[in-house]
Amino acid sequence: MTEKDFLCLTPFLILSIAPVVIMIVVSILRNYKVVYGFSVLSLLAAFGSIFFVLPSIPHFIEPLLIFDVYSMFFLGIIIISALLVTFLSYDYIKQLEGVREEYYIIIFTSTLGASLLTVANHFVLFFLGIETLSISLYILIAFQRTKSNSIEAGIKYLILASVSSAFLLFGMALIYTAFGTMQFSAIVAALVTDEHLSPLVISGFGMMLVGVGFKLALVPFHMWTPDVYQGAPAPVSAYIATVSKGAVMAILIRFFFILKGFSNHYLFVAVSGIAILSMFVGNILAIRQKNIKRLLGYSSIANMGYLIIILLTGSNRGIQASIFYLISYFFTTIGAFGVIALLSTKEYEVEKIEDFKGLFWKRPWLAIVFTISLLSLAGIPVTAGFIAKFYVILEGMKAGLMVLIILMIINSVIGLYYYLRIITTLFSAPNDTKLPELSLFGNITLAIVAVGILLLGIYPGWLIDIITRFVSL
Repeated sequence: MTEKDFLCLTPFLILSIAPVVIMIVVSILRNYKVVYGFSVLSLLAAFGSIFFVLPSIPHFIEPLLIFDVYSMFFLGIIIISALLVTFLSYDYIKQLEGVREEYYIIIFTSTLGASLLTVANHFVLFFLGIETLSISLYILIAFQRTKSNSIEAGIKYLILASVSSAFLLFGMALIYTAFGTMQFSAIVAALVTDEHLSPLVISGFGMMLVGVGFKLALVPFHMWTPDVYQGAPAPVSAYIATVSKGAVMAILIRFFFILKGFSNHYLFVAVSGIAILSMFVGNILAIRQKNIKRLLGYSSIANMGYLIIILLTGSNRGIQASIFYLISYFFTTIGAFGVIALLSTKEYEVEKIEDFKGLFWKRPWLAIVFTISLLSLAGIPVTAGFIAKFYVILEGMKAGLMVLIILMIINSVIGLYYYLRIITTLFSAPNDTKLPELSLFGNITLAIVAVGILLLGIYPGWLIDIITRFVSL
């Protein structure tokens, strides 16, 4: 390997070395504050190292890795999201009994797996990254070993994720059988010479779509989502909704656009059908929920349905709209789950809608951040969510996807109902529930999230300009 190769791998080396250092420290002396501080500094160092990589891109480490602005942009989003989740985790994990430092080891391994997906240019690295991420999530979901619903959620995710991985691997094997290669660009080159897709190739892509659909919780592969969101610790639910799904979207967009899947009739119909089902099923089932974590789980299904419409635009503008949408969605989701995490104790996790009754009169700051996050998820003006949805609608209309865009608007109106139902609860008469004091780290995180949502909602031009100028495939 060359010096340039090692330079481009710097963020990944930091993410790989950090958990090893934590394991050594924990084996000598357990100190939660030291491990937490080191985790924050390591994530900051990993993010900062991206700027040293930028002058060296585009760069390829054949045949597995591709370093370009697209991959670096997604890598930065994933690391920042992991950092915000780590901030939220401080008080939540600190109050748990038993092992706590190991939580941050698994955060790093899962973030490493997610980061590998952003630079993958080969099925081998694709599968390695997604399995590193998934195996880490098994542990994070079931981290609260004293809670039966956490263990149950971990087992459900383990079983269903294993099945989806089998589909994904079998699909890759079929494509390798058909083309004799696992490199994205080589597969595309082979497809150009074939005028008609063979049943073997169609079956391979179909199986891969099942595997990826599970990771993104798209209908009909969504069954695990509400149970896992409810059973997992609140910061972990935020991590799944942001880092995990963002990483899978990064490689899905790259592969789909390199493959020009939007021009294939079968893939176009399949993605359209999945998008429509995800939007309606996610929003309609969310209406019935009384548990906020389950509600946000179903909401995430609908949001992924909105997002995959971008796959069918077939333009760089569509890719740029998807990146802006993901950034906005990450801020709002971390804000919503962050409020849940800060209000929860080791005895009881605040997750029912009635638990938030009158929150504004007891913790006005939390109620305001929660309201801003929910309004952004609903796509109300002056929030990042409104600009994100408008951006997707605009690019969808340019691509002639009128039916999908109309259905997206209808579903956004449906979603407004259950978001407003929670907001009205926040401002109702308070109950007698005693709430914990807020931590410094929690307040800082919520402040970053709230400012980010409003800044992108009021003045989104600077970020859109950066994305438009530098990000393309």
